[in-house]
Amino acid sequence: MAVYQAPGVYIEEVEGGSRPIQGVATAVAAFVGFTEKSPPEDVGTGPTLVTNWSQYERMFGGFVEGAVLPHAVYGYFANGGGRAYIVKVPHLDGADGDETRNALPVAADDLIGNEAERRGIAGLAVAEDVTMVAVPDLLTIARGADDAVDMTTWNGVQTALIGHCESQKDRMAILDSPPGMSPPQVQAWRTEAGLDSAFAALYYPYIKITNPLARPNNELPKMLTIPPSGHLAGLWARTDGVGVWKAPANEVLRGALDLEYKMTSGEQEILNPIGINAIRAFGVRGIRVWGARTLSSDPLWRYLNVRRLFNYIEDSLIGGTQWVVFEANDANLWARARRTVNSFLLGLWRAGAMVGATPEAGFYVKCDEETNPRESVDEGRLVIEIGVAPVKPAEFVIIRIAQWAGPGA
Repeated sequence: MAVYQAPGVYIEEVEGGSRPIQGVATAVAAFVGFTEKSPPEDVGTGPTLVTNWSQYERMFGGFVEGAVLPHAVYGYFANGGGRAYIVKVPHLDGADGDETRNALPVAADDLIGNEAERRGIAGLAVAEDVTMVAVPDLLTIARGADDAVDMTTWNGVQTALIGHCESQKDRMAILDSPPGMSPPQVQAWRTEAGLDSAFAALYYPYIKITNPLARPNNELPKMLTIPPSGHLAGLWARTDGVGVWKAPANEVLRGALDLEYKMTSGEQEILNPIGINAIRAFGVRGIRVWGARTLSSDPLWRYLNVRRLFNYIEDSLIGGTQWVVFEANDANLWARARRTVNSFLLGLWRAGAMVGATPEAGFYVKCDEETNPRESVDEGRLVIEIGVAPVKPAEFVIIRIAQWAGPGA
């Protein structure tokens, strides 16, 4: 308490009843795979942040034969992506300065990586703001000399990627289906692989893009067929401009000129129920993402935007309530914490992230003597209970129409 010695008017600044919670970033991608060159030595090892294609080129080089990652990153930025971490897969010969095409093949373990050495998927643990991860060069590693895909390698790397995202609890795996499959084949693979996670989304089929390396004086094809994960990460970022609660679907996939397989509605009917999100061509409406499901068998986590909304809320709350730690655990603190969280969720409800005509229908926050009994307080715990009713996408729009005789009939 201040001590005043002379008459006068004094102002004391006191702490308000609650503190604002700043929402975390929702669209930060990470890509693991091959690049033309290593970044400068002063950058160091591990995930390297880039914010546009020009910066990527300066750090890692441009397009190169045998590497899918540069096309994925280019597609990411072209579709609306803003920040991305690049994890370069080390070459087998250890010569990180050599071009990728002289260093293949490498082992799947290089994609999975090592957390302590900041290598591969595991190395992304240090990039705490990452929210989505893709491994486009899995295609390069899993495909053998005879062009066949080693499914053990494919499934092993994707399982490791899902495991990483589940352990981090705040990021999503964007998975590519194996190449060259028809809808029944990808259905069979999906069933056999047994992937089941709310922290992963799977897309089919591959997309065709312009080959930037094709020249009139070389024999390279004018179009390339590549996995769509990089372009999809950019589309996720683009729809996050509306809000992370918006399903990243019914949006044009920029840069996709054609599809490896053009499926019908009937064919999609066998894929959508098992969480395979379709990319489809709709004539003048362009090539669009036509699915927004996770790979979870739990109906509560069926939709991609629901899982990502909870990731966003949870990360934001963790960062925005750190001030509560070590404060006096009493009714005053409970009320301040309750107001802080309520204010944050109210903003989300007003933005359209939750259902209901009133805030009470969209969420609730409880932090009182019921959630914090004496024995819990004695153990140093403060419990805030939150319930959220997220919006879910209108996946099936049904218009009922009938002949009508008119009002006089």
